[in-house]
Amino acid sequence: MHWDSKWKEGSLILEAGCGVGAQTKIIAKNNLDSTFVSVDLSITSLEKAEASIKEYDIKNVEFKVADLLNLPFKDDYFDHIFVCFVLEHISHSKEAIQELKRVLKPKGTLMIIEGDHGSAYFYPDSLSAQKLIQAQVTLQQQKGGNANIGRALYPLLLDSGFKNITISPRQVYVDDSKPELLDGFIKNTFTAMVKGVTEEALAKKIISKEEINRGINDLYKTAEGGGTFCYTFFKGIAIKD
Repeated sequence: MHWDSKWKEGSLILEAGCGVGAQTKIIAKNNLDSTFVSVDLSITSLEKAEASIKEYDIKNVEFKVADLLNLPFKDDYFDHIFVCFVLEHISHSKEAIQELKRVLKPKGTLMIIEGDHGSAYFYPDSLSAQKLIQAQVTLQQQKGGNANIGRALYPLLLDSGFKNITISPRQVYVDDSKPELLDGFIKNTFTAMVKGVTEEALAKKIISKEEINRGINDLYKTAEGGGTFCYTFFKGIAIKD
């Protein structure tokens, strides 16, 4: 996903919603001649992100507490902005994009990466696994988020007045010829993410305990011999006019 997450030398780049720094350590290391300001609302997450950066001896990142809907920066401040796996969690994605646009310099780029749970399909197919994935989509929707936002990046950027918009799908495909992804993506990333919301989904009666257990077991089966798993992320890059 990050082979083209590169910017001109000397750029000042805002990473909006850095979380625990999972993406920070990748993009900052790949752009050592640029400076990053990585912001998040969670102080706990920022502390973890800063510790991760120190562990990798990366020194071109500054961390700040900030709200995406009310950024503490003047207009036209950053050369470029990077957002990854953030908009899917917030209820005011259009307003967030407008605020990001405010602090972006004219001719600067906004780069957004988001997933789309509707793109998940696998073998063996499983109605229980699909119900489990849909439970997360429903739960996120109830909170004002959108787990299927990847397909909506183009209209979001277009409606926000950005130009030269390019959207590229980044598909993850896994079978047992790629053993590093069986655990890395199917088990420890996607299934772990879905499992993380099961208690809340159960409490809200979105899905039953039996369906949860069957869905998780069936997702694990896709990582066994002969199984396959596909998921698509979407990467959008647009220019502020």
